[in-house]
Amino acid sequence: MQRRILLKRAAPLLALASTLPLTAFAAAPMVEIWKDPNCGCCQDWVKHLNKNGFATKVHDEGNTAARTRFGVPAKLGSCHTGLIGGYAIEGHVPAREVQRLLKEKPKAVGLAVPGMPVGSPGMDGPAYGDQRDPYDVLLVLADGSTRVYQSYR
Repeated sequence: MQRRILLKRAAPLLALASTLPLTAFAAAPMVEIWKDPNCGCCQDWVKHLNKNGFATKVHDEGNTAARTRFGVPAKLGSCHTGLIGGYAIEGHVPAREVQRLLKEKPKAVGLAVPGMPVGSPGMDGPAYGDQRDPYDVLLVLADGSTRVYQSYR
């Protein structure tokens, strides 16, 4: 008897759920991040990812070993390194470019924004005023070479 009551009450919810797109049930893509525990701009980049639909798992142990492990050349280094979908994400890469990378799936190590350009995500808070330095998001290839994936001017 209780099973019938439960099914009767659940039927409207099941009907509603069947009209939702499957993406409504999909989990947010997870970015695993290695960073210095005291870096504020790294934490601001994590917030940028979260605001743009990414889940994050943060390791506050520095990123040099992760960068090396994922095949990102040291000359492209920044203050944090991420991993998503088998791709390395080095530095202050905009969430928009990470989404594009996951959609296009190029044969590459990942993306990098070397250094810490002011105006990039995480380097764009009130402390920086309205300053915006031009920078490039680089596609990092398996041989360590790069090509411009997206320019921000």
